Amino acid sequence: MRKEADVDIMEKADMGAVVEDSSIARATRVGVGLCFIVFPLIWVFAFAVHPDLLTLRILSPEELIARAHGDALLQFAHALVTLNTAVLVVLTLHFKKLLDRTPYAAAGLVGASLAVVGACMLAADKGALCLTMSALDTLPESEFAQMMPGLLAIFSFKGWMVIVWGLVLMPIGVAIQTIAMMRARALPRWQLWLLLAGLLFIGFPDGAELINLVAATLMAAAMIPYGVQMLTARGRTRSERLDFVATG
Repeated sequence: MRKEADVDIMEKADMGAVVEDSSIARATRVGVGLCFIVFPLIWVFAFAVHPDLLTLRILSPEELIARAHGDALLQFAHALVTLNTAVLVVLTLHFKKLLDRTPYAAAGLVGASLAVVGACMLAADKGALCLTMSALDTLPESEFAQMMPGLLAIFSFKGWMVIVWGLVLMPIGVAIQTIAMMRARALPRWQLWLLLAGLLFIGFPDGAELINLVAATLMAAAMIPYGVQMLTARGRTRSERLDFVATG
């Protein structure tokens, strides 16, 4: 009787562990799926709210300052982009997991490393150029004018500001992962081609945000269906659910 009771206790403990493990896997899947939906939508919104969207020309530092000054919606969009860099880390680590069990695992690791460094540089860029501007916008115009020499130095990437150009590593890293996923057939090719096309044009310089907007739309078309797929992945066994989160 004691042995039967011990077996019953062990079975109940195992069942509890299964339920807990399944809940963690479900929460992870939902969280990653939401990231795939939110990430491109923030980019689309951020580029869409830029003024003079149909005017394609590279802007000087003075013009960038004038454009951002007093534009609360644009500052809000830039703040969202700053936060969005954290979401990118989730996505690129998920791509790495998709490649972990393939011959292209090294490309997944290299791409993720580059993308994470690039995301940090993008956060630094938005922090210096955009969050700083939002703080200075609270000053009277006379005091704001006195800050122009400092702002010009920031927007001209003087001093150590030059390292924020490392943000180009973000699309390069994800592009490496995307090409590796094509070769590994980790995701449908149409999604990967759309993602790669978006990555190639997402880094256009300030003043050509219409091109960035098109690129962000392509990324959204690639990522959102995958995010929805993760959110609606039901009716699977426990092992299948865990494998879906681990390998996509």
